[in-house]
Amino acid sequence: MTRPISRRAALAGLGLAAASAGCLGRTENIAGRNPHSQLTLEINTTPADGDPNGIRIARQLEEHLTAVGIDVRLNTVGQTDLWRKVLVNQNFDLYVGQFVETEPFDSDALYGLTHSQFVAEPGWQNPFGLTEIAVDDLLEEQRRAAGSDRSDAVDALQETVCDLQPFSVVAFPDALTAVQGARFEGWTQDRQPVSVTGLLGLDAVPDADSAGDGGSDGGNATADGGNTTSSATADGADAEGGATLRLVTTDDRITENWNPIAAEYRKYGTFTGLLYDPLVRTDGESTVPWLAADWERPGANTVDVALRDARWHDGEPVTASDVAFTYRFLRDTSLGSVETSVPTPRFRGRSSLVEDERVLDDATVRLTVSDVNETVAARALRVPILPEHVWSERTDAATIGGFEFDFETTEAVVTNNPDPVGSGPLRFVEATAGESVVFERNPDHFLVRSAADADAEASEETTDPRAGIPPRYHGKPAFDRLRIEVSPSDISAVEAVAQGLADATVSNLGPQSVPRIGRSDDARLVSGRSAAFYHVGYNARRSPLSNPRFRAVIARLIDKSAVVDEAFDGYARAAASPLAASPDAVPDSLAWTDGTDPVHPFFDDEGSLDVEAARAALRDIGYRFDSEGRLLSRGQ
Repeated sequence: MTRPISRRAALAGLGLAAASAGCLGRTENIAGRNPHSQLTLEINTTPADGDPNGIRIARQLEEHLTAVGIDVRLNTVGQTDLWRKVLVNQNFDLYVGQFVETEPFDSDALYGLTHSQFVAEPGWQNPFGLTEIAVDDLLEEQRRAAGSDRSDAVDALQETVCDLQPFSVVAFPDALTAVQGARFEGWTQDRQPVSVTGLLGLDAVPDADSAGDGGSDGGNATADGGNTTSSATADGADAEGGATLRLVTTDDRITENWNPIAAEYRKYGTFTGLLYDPLVRTDGESTVPWLAADWERPGANTVDVALRDARWHDGEPVTASDVAFTYRFLRDTSLGSVETSVPTPRFRGRSSLVEDERVLDDATVRLTVSDVNETVAARALRVPILPEHVWSERTDAATIGGFEFDFETTEAVVTNNPDPVGSGPLRFVEATAGESVVFERNPDHFLVRSAADADAEASEETTDPRAGIPPRYHGKPAFDRLRIEVSPSDISAVEAVAQGLADATVSNLGPQSVPRIGRSDDARLVSGRSAAFYHVGYNARRSPLSNPRFRAVIARLIDKSAVVDEAFDGYARAAASPLAASPDAVPDSLAWTDGTDPVHPFFDDEGSLDVEAARAALRDIGYRFDSEGRLLSRGQ
């Protein structure tokens, strides 16, 4: 009789013993190589020091796959290399990662993630290679339908995706942030504290010491590569005495890359979201105008967008031509300069809604959109608007030294975007790769009303340049500079906050940090809702992962309740649907109740893996085992 594997045994200490790093280059497809040999699968994830939660999930899955007779290779690579492997070269069997969203995951986000039209594109558009007509039809239906018809379509879409399992949702972690409220207040509990709207919602504490204790902007050092010179002083204030918001992170990617369309360098996109303005933003459950002063639909398939008076960080005006260029560019970053189009690896689900664009005047652009409902049409406006005079120079074919792509790409996709030029409320100052990055308040941003604007409004000569934007964002940011320091661990990041060296950590902290926050008199824990769920992704381009019944069996080897209890120490919610961050969007058939997955329940035997039940499920779908209990490839 096969001994079951207990939940604790599978998870104990798994975050500390990371597998050895694997190389990024092309590797042989090892999923089912020989019809008479043991089935071999590779799991890719980041090491423990990069993401202790991801490695714990991967280790549990490794234990359970091995127990049922599969040869497993656990491959750990850095976060950037993982996303290049999965999103760019699509060279993987399975991976464990966290989906990158700060906003609640809506049904139309599934369009880019699972529609078959994107199967050949790199990036977050269908990285799983799913090609299912039923899913495509429901994706199209939820875009067109409205009211109860759309709700029905969204329910059916979730049920179908959960049944097919192109990826297995594991858990939604709480957004755990350590904050020091001595200088800034408004750290919200109802969404991710360190997000675009979260940071813009902060207020300076009246009469607080703007310098803080021990913060440093590195004097007057100039960043490598000739970036703008810092005017900061060693006490954490700028040369004019303004306040510096100091954050600490364990993810150094923002110190090296500011490309808003590069999938492998973006996690949440918070800081590039402060550099670049979209036409509209989501604010809780609402959509508010941002770079767009207003928009209307003069026809069923058109949206006219009127722009606010805005300037790029280099002083050039933001025009309708920039908006039209952005949508053309997101569809094809080569703008026709290479044989096949090179779409952006991010925002394709949103940009695909726009079929054409026409400049009506300097401040008005007309977008031709698909036949979609109002909710989805507004989603098309949530892409970062790019300056044409900067990005039009990046359309040539390109490569990265030492890294081979499986397709043609462009400079726009691979550039780290040095000296980024956006129109957002923050602008770039300097960075030291792997150590820190500094941004400063954009004094020309429309959120900041000048004295001349105030006088004109008082005399009724003009309207408020921030009309339509919630008042809590007026005049923001509440800080003059934003400095992000890289810390080697969550523990050291929390210590920096507790000692007054930083105002907050960048989400998400691991649960092991929580006790240290509790022991500090000056730091407190802010726990917000996270939309960035952990998941196991499957490469449906490869056999046997191309078989949805095989993927369903793997899904049943994931003990989500144990992951939440042991890996996350309860600071997460297990789920079946990717829309579970918005509970009202999930049908009863997918609701997580009594600790059991409603679609693909864990092979549970009183807290342990029921190995025999899992093997029986594999036999039921045509697989066989040899005399030593090894699962044979391709059902032989």
